[in-house]
Amino acid sequence: MKASAHDLAAILPPGFTMGVATAAFQIEGALDEDGRGPSGWDVFAAMPGSIVNDHSPAMACDHYHRMPEDVALMKELGIDSYRFSLSWPRIQPGGSGPVNPKGLDFYDRLIDLLLANGISPMATLYHWDTPLELDEAGGWMNRDTAYRLGEFAAIAAAAYGDRVVRWVTINEPATVSANGYMLGVHAPGEAHMLKALPSVHHQLLGHGLAMQALRAANVPGEVGLTNVYSPMVAASINPLDKVSAGLMDMAQNRLYADPVLLGKYPDAIRAATFFSSFSPSKEDMELISQPLDFYGLNYYMPTRVAAGPGDGAVPQGMAEAMGNDLNGGGSGTPFHVQSFPDTEITAYGWPIKPDYMAVALAEMAERYPQLPPVYITEGGASFEDLEIHDGEGRLIVPDERRVRYLAEHIEAAIEATAPGGAAESIELRGYYVWSLLDNFEWSAGYKQQFGLLHVDRDTMERTPKASFHWLRELMAARNRKADALEAEPRADKAAEAEAAGNSAAGAEPAGSPAAG
Repeated sequence: MKASAHDLAAILPPGFTMGVATAAFQIEGALDEDGRGPSGWDVFAAMPGSIVNDHSPAMACDHYHRMPEDVALMKELGIDSYRFSLSWPRIQPGGSGPVNPKGLDFYDRLIDLLLANGISPMATLYHWDTPLELDEAGGWMNRDTAYRLGEFAAIAAAAYGDRVVRWVTINEPATVSANGYMLGVHAPGEAHMLKALPSVHHQLLGHGLAMQALRAANVPGEVGLTNVYSPMVAASINPLDKVSAGLMDMAQNRLYADPVLLGKYPDAIRAATFFSSFSPSKEDMELISQPLDFYGLNYYMPTRVAAGPGDGAVPQGMAEAMGNDLNGGGSGTPFHVQSFPDTEITAYGWPIKPDYMAVALAEMAERYPQLPPVYITEGGASFEDLEIHDGEGRLIVPDERRVRYLAEHIEAAIEATAPGGAAESIELRGYYVWSLLDNFEWSAGYKQQFGLLHVDRDTMERTPKASFHWLRELMAARNRKADALEAEPRADKAAEAEAAGNSAAGAEPAGSPAAG
């Protein structure tokens, strides 16, 4: 394992993008400032018991006021790209109708500052903060929301299309549908179970309409979609466990990727018409399956699946780590998630299995022969970070476990897609670390810390962790390697020129007598 920054830099392919990722609702705060409208998450988070310890997103990381400081930290980090999301209710408070000039201006300033510091912007149109008016009208269960996202994409394209290098239409539709509409543990807090299938289709349709709007605006930036991928592992050789893992794979992975990359839903999903009015038209599927410039893959962990309802939707330790996140509802499903034996876990209770990064990529390569270039658009880990104060009172956060997690997963992704790797047919273009900051982690509040930067909850002061320093050294080592490779041809040409000059100086003039 190449945990050292120098060793890992040696295997980073030329042109490989290294970045960090955040989401507006998780970092910005300023929920009631400068014309921002409410989102469904504002209301959900204010409900007692919805968030661990009733943590509030009202301030989050105060990024709205500290954005220049955060960009300066990214510049110090030396990353190539920053993935952020545009707050839909900040730019278009009602989800339709007029835009908010102050909201547009905030991202104008962010994008310009990123570019001025040599950092390429990757903008996500929708990262879960649905404007409240749309949520109250049915949210993603309402087809109209897809059209509203298409209109929002046109607004964003007109404002930022000349400068955004990469666009993500929707982030993790699988998580939105599963947590928000099937289990009810995320906004808008609805528990429709299998009847939530329209929320899947309408998000994918929204992706297609957003892509159509960006294409119509002739944005020069690349356009793609991001979804989370978790390889499903049967808990035993029991055929029922294998069937259960297959069902979970279909519900978590293929239900979202197949329509986008193959133009059709998995065959078994057609049975869902029994539970809902789900019946996609040919026109919808053509919109959903428009060719992508890239596919964004969020990878955190594999999932171990067993038959039967079990004691809950997730292992108890994981449920406790997440508060109510993804817990409950297990008795309504024919399968459940189990812990991996003898496996290190994150503070979230997630198994640390970097070798399954290769499995995820290999499965994608096998299932989707025409897969476009891939970015790992999120990867990272939550740990209970140790906080130490030195003799002068300065905070030190030695998060070596996060360093090891990132090094192992980046290495696994690169080796899997290298010649001879398990997914060598995939063109892997980059990796984005989740996350730049310790932020508001949805139903887990501030309990789960993923950041390269520690954020003091009282003062909002940012403190780089050991992982920040490690990634900065990785970037520096990568750049030294690139400079050295660039210098070699120059040195070779200089040597050739010198040799040619020496040869010319020592040559016999034309017509001179031969030496005797």
